[in-house]
Amino acid sequence: MAFESGNLDATFAAAAGEDPALMAELRVAFGESVARQIDLLKRSRCDANWEMAAQRLKGLAASFHADALIKLSQEAVEAAPGEPTVIRRIETFYREFIGQDGRA
Repeated sequence: MAFESGNLDATFAAAAGEDPALMAELRVAFGESVARQIDLLKRSRCDANWEMAAQRLKGLAASFHADALIKLSQEAVEAAPGEPTVIRRIETFYREFIGQDGRA
């Protein structure tokens, strides 16, 4: 899955304006939040915990207009708890996001 950053970058730019420090801070906060939800997905052992983590990830993605992550999160909502293929694809999104400039 290729990381598409158009809407996500536009959201960061709209929020940060011309402030590069704020832009970097927003990227870090988004990356940390995604990582936290991935961790919760990986540790979920029941339907309720899995769905809660997937829905939180989807909400985070929606608030930043991260279309690819919204789609992946919806796949997680519909998947069985611990579904490894879904987790791997979300982790790929995360790695590609933080890999754009070497940090989130």
